[in-house]
Amino acid sequence: MLLDDIVASISLNADVREIRQGTFYTAVLSRCCGIAATLIHEALRQDTPLVKNPGGLLECGMSELVRLAYSARIAEAAIGMAAVNSLIDIDESACIQRNAADLIIERGRNKRVVIVGHFPFVPSVRQAAKQLWIIEKNPKADDVSETEAHRLIPRAEVLAITATAFINHTMDQLLALRDPRAFVVILGGTTPMLPVLFDHGIHAISGTKILDHERALKCISQGANFRQIRGTKRLIMMR
Repeated sequence: MLLDDIVASISLNADVREIRQGTFYTAVLSRCCGIAATLIHEALRQDTPLVKNPGGLLECGMSELVRLAYSARIAEAAIGMAAVNSLIDIDESACIQRNAADLIIERGRNKRVVIVGHFPFVPSVRQAAKQLWIIEKNPKADDVSETEAHRLIPRAEVLAITATAFINHTMDQLLALRDPRAFVVILGGTTPMLPVLFDHGIHAISGTKILDHERALKCISQGANFRQIRGTKRLIMMR
């Protein structure tokens, strides 16, 4: 699993200082502040309890918290991925400050593009791409169901996958469907900004660095969606 390589590439030697699980995003503060999507709609479809040990997670060691990234409970997996991201001190010198949308439009112009996950920038990509398919667990408008992934992803010249696929444990299956010649982007606040992803056929990693953790934690605790989280910088790391 790609997640195995991610966990193996980070040091777990850090104290857990804070955990916040908001409606849309989850945050863990340890070495740094890391975030991950809560995926509340998927989480609420599961049997309770959504989190096995609420109120006791701050007493867990970092290793135990990171292991939650493998949990079948979506809410726990979100905490685990936020914990993973909290251990990554992102090297800004290896990144460019740019939105994933601009990169996808640039690479996808007049090409076949598949985006896994519905993002606000979809209309702009649709104008530039030769063909565009949006694969969604909860399809809306022109989206297609996740059951179409096996048919559409191999056709993509540009493939963009939401990093929430780490949380619902579909990332490996999605990557396995790609054409080896496709340009692949992993994007979203959940993205682990680590070069080890390049070893798995990924060309661009688009994620978020938390610059002001107090401000970001406050926003997340008060129900902020991704665009409403303050004190952040959006970065892209290229292979």
